[in-house]
Amino acid sequence: MFPIRSAFIARAIVPRVGRAYATASIRPPVQLFGVDGTYASALYTACAKAKALESTEKSLQRLKTLLQKDPKLETIISSPTFSSGDKSQIIAVITKPIASDAAVKNLLEALAENNRLGLLRGVIDKYSTLMDAHKGVVEAVITSASQLEPRIISRLESAISKSQYVGAGKTLKVVNKVNPEILGGLIVEIDERTVDLSVSAKMARLNKLLTDAL
Repeated sequence: MFPIRSAFIARAIVPRVGRAYATASIRPPVQLFGVDGTYASALYTACAKAKALESTEKSLQRLKTLLQKDPKLETIISSPTFSSGDKSQIIAVITKPIASDAAVKNLLEALAENNRLGLLRGVIDKYSTLMDAHKGVVEAVITSASQLEPRIISRLESAISKSQYVGAGKTLKVVNKVNPEILGGLIVEIDERTVDLSVSAKMARLNKLLTDAL
């Protein structure tokens, strides 16, 4: 079912390029889940055949920067109160900096037609995941209660890069996320692996031990 849905969406994303791109045997380097993952995979497949992976990645990052600078914009384009015509006008405005990227413009139009513009940020992030896999990049997400100092991130990066989780020929990318709720310590996520060394996790384990003992 996944390939059929992706091919269908790809035809909507790149109608000017031709159906051969949507039905080609090229597959994304990793399988993604969720509707945003389906759109991202379809876009990747189409752009891989069109040899436009890198240019599309740059265009999507420009869009992401635009959304980050104006949070209200994301709320507007995903609002159900706006008509498809209104959203088309908004799309025309926000795509001016990337007017030459037909694939991204068609992606936005496909999302708008299916009332999925609220998924745009997710599609952008998941396309980045596909591009990282394509380039052999392994992402390590390190969650801490407060922003880590550069020297600490550097030490963690050095340790993780020597671990079994980063294979030969791979490039490590470390992302530091802040979540005060973990109280302290770290949570390290690499692919589908998670190492939870947070204070909150230790407290939860201690509470469970105390509860079981009573």
